[in-house]
Amino acid sequence: MEKEKILITEAGVSPTENVIKSWNKSSAKNEIIGVSRNPMNLFCSKATYKEHIPYEYDLGENYKKSLLKILQKEKPALAVFMSDREILEASKFRDEIEAQGTKLFMPTHDVIENCTDKYLSYKVWESEGIKVPKTYFINNREDLKKAFNELGDHEGKIWLRSTVGAGGKGALPTNDYEFALNWIDIYKGWGNFTASELLKADKTVTWLSIWYEGELVVAQTRRRKSWGFANRNLSGVTGITGVGETYSDPIVDRVAMDTILAVDKRPHGVYGVDMTYDQNDFPNPTEINMRFFTTCYFFTQAGLNMPEIYKDIILYGQFPTLEKKLNPLKDGLLWIRDMDREPILTTVDEVNKQILNQVLQK
Repeated sequence: MEKEKILITEAGVSPTENVIKSWNKSSAKNEIIGVSRNPMNLFCSKATYKEHIPYEYDLGENYKKSLLKILQKEKPALAVFMSDREILEASKFRDEIEAQGTKLFMPTHDVIENCTDKYLSYKVWESEGIKVPKTYFINNREDLKKAFNELGDHEGKIWLRSTVGAGGKGALPTNDYEFALNWIDIYKGWGNFTASELLKADKTVTWLSIWYEGELVVAQTRRRKSWGFANRNLSGVTGITGVGETYSDPIVDRVAMDTILAVDKRPHGVYGVDMTYDQNDFPNPTEINMRFFTTCYFFTQAGLNMPEIYKDIILYGQFPTLEKKLNPLKDGLLWIRDMDREPILTTVDEVNKQILNQVLQK
């Protein structure tokens, strides 16, 4: 196979670096062009080549010019975007990207618009009969009062969050109207926040999948055993998995596929469905990300290299040979993470055995 170049954004940040590490383990080696606006992150990246791309938070024309200039210079065969806002922005000029000879492997623009705005995706799922928590868009104080009156649980709590952004941006469970009002004020969130019925924030799963022209290639479920740094966040939700576990459940599979097909009748690319369980222990979709999540390297180390599958399909037309498409990894594998140390791949059985041995020795 020809040694093709791949451009990837957000170089130096954990999700991107874990994709790069996965690519470096693949049989077909590629030269990786890491792109970032942050020089410190760029310095830390394991990319083959590194390119600084200056832009403001809202991206815009400067981002487009800078990116196209890099594409013209480096001529990568594939471009991969690793933040929701870059995926949305790059999709707006996807024809110009592909005109440079650079391939893209992602959904159509309307699908991206719906999935990068949590309220838009909620409306689609609700209209398609997908089980989702009742949600209101918060434009003003009256909307907030209505949310408390109609969505509160037995303690009067509702769930607030920003419609755009990752890492649990703006997330807050509260039964205090004044606190909620001030919270939205601090975030300048009027017109950019939703309020929902409260789900079980401590019981979540993610269903990561790759699709090609409407056909499922592979999907793997991971449930979150804990949130990393949860005690440093009012909501307890940080977007950082502390301990992840491979997991399979036909109900989760069905909900995830229905959720994807509700927003995209012909899925194409990466779709990561985040689900949180409701009070009846049924998984409700909360968002779809069209990029690899931080712990994709967990699956790679366990034997399922999804970034490799992704790039080999689009660059070489090579599809994986798998015994099964749904959850090919065995259940009970653990990925234990913390700051400033390498993650640990183990199993639930090994952890339980060690705990039992310690108890017996006392």
